[in-house]
Amino acid sequence: MRDNESHIIDEILNGRTFRYEYFVGTYSRQVFATIVRIIDKPEDAEELTQDVFMKAFENLSSFNGKSTSATWLYRIAYNTAISAARRSVPVESLIDDRQLTLISDNAVDEALDDDSEEQIEKLNDAIARLSADERALVNMFYMEEQSVSDIAYITGLSVPNAKTKLHRVRKKLYLLMTETKKL
Repeated sequence: MRDNESHIIDEILNGRTFRYEYFVGTYSRQVFATIVRIIDKPEDAEELTQDVFMKAFENLSSFNGKSTSATWLYRIAYNTAISAARRSVPVESLIDDRQLTLISDNAVDEALDDDSEEQIEKLNDAIARLSADERALVNMFYMEEQSVSDIAYITGLSVPNAKTKLHRVRKKLYLLMTETKKL
């Protein structure tokens, strides 16, 4: 498929712009899902999805083939959604980074592996309290099953930094879940 998409890109760049429909038809649902998980507003996500495809079309000549076209689109979607989320009301984080170092990985694994209805509800509440960047990482890795290297590319992080951020977000989720438990 990658060769086929490269061929389609070449056709578009050579004036057959109607071929861009392929990318919209193939990736619009996934791009929309990526955006809506970050900003949590379907009506805004629809508009941002259109923006992503316009940006991608306008910058198609800069696509260098170092990643798949899907990953390139997800990067544009991520950046567009994060920018939109930053313009909205920020989520306050009352978690001290030092608290995260005190949490054992085993406790986190145990809490996040518990698939009881109550625990899933706490997890969803905790995810909603994360920043847009953190929600995006969780969604890309766990919901969309993106690889860490793809997440690094999409977010502009290094692979080790992406791994570290995912690890920290897991611990933050644990803290938010246990905080909810106390309420």
